[in-house]
Amino acid sequence: MNTSDLTEATALDEQDCADGNYSPDSPCFGGKAAGRPRAADKEARREALLHTAGRLFLEKGYSKVSLEMIAREAHVAVRTIYVKFGGKAGLLNAVIADGRARFFGSMESMETDTRPMEVILGDFSLRFLELVSMPTFCNLHRMVAAEARTTPELAETFYQAGPQRTRDELSRFFARPDIKAQLRSEVRPEVLPVFLLNCIMGDHMARLLFPRDEAPPLDELRARAAEGLDLFLRGVKR
Repeated sequence: MNTSDLTEATALDEQDCADGNYSPDSPCFGGKAAGRPRAADKEARREALLHTAGRLFLEKGYSKVSLEMIAREAHVAVRTIYVKFGGKAGLLNAVIADGRARFFGSMESMETDTRPMEVILGDFSLRFLELVSMPTFCNLHRMVAAEARTTPELAETFYQAGPQRTRDELSRFFARPDIKAQLRSEVRPEVLPVFLLNCIMGDHMARLLFPRDEAPPLDELRARAAEGLDLFLRGVKR
């Protein structure tokens, strides 16, 4: 955060105080009524902020949403967003990362999971398809595609928070000695994550052209995940 950004944020914080729009962790909150916020309260405010930011990004488009707009709707100080997330790109990163974590958070780390390879990848494949089939994810993907050329930071943030993180996790999984021993040696390690994701997703990118209001039924996703994983394993297993 540079000096000009801090000055602007501080001025907006002061205006928030004057207007009565502040949160307990705002610089204008004196702390006389509530004291130090509890961890649960902080997490609840964080989730509310991310929810508000995500909704505004999808409704108006990333480039048309300002931090001031997010701060006022979420009832937080602009400076709080800068301090916690580093700016708008960092806030979007957190929105995407949190959404992804909700799908994979209950799944054991692929680097340490001792189940058979087919079972681990089956669990991952279904969760991944559920994630990318959500209407909100599809809307996010279309927004990124529409604004990527004029807002490079949007495309870079989306890629690092979503696709890059997924590929890195899969790369570490396929690099495990016990997993690597089950794969064809002539298949380049760097193509394994891409190959798996393409097999699972199928024509998902084409489906983005025809948005649907609801995600496909779980049985349909389960069948698609199993079919794509079978295709992948047939191509890479020894």
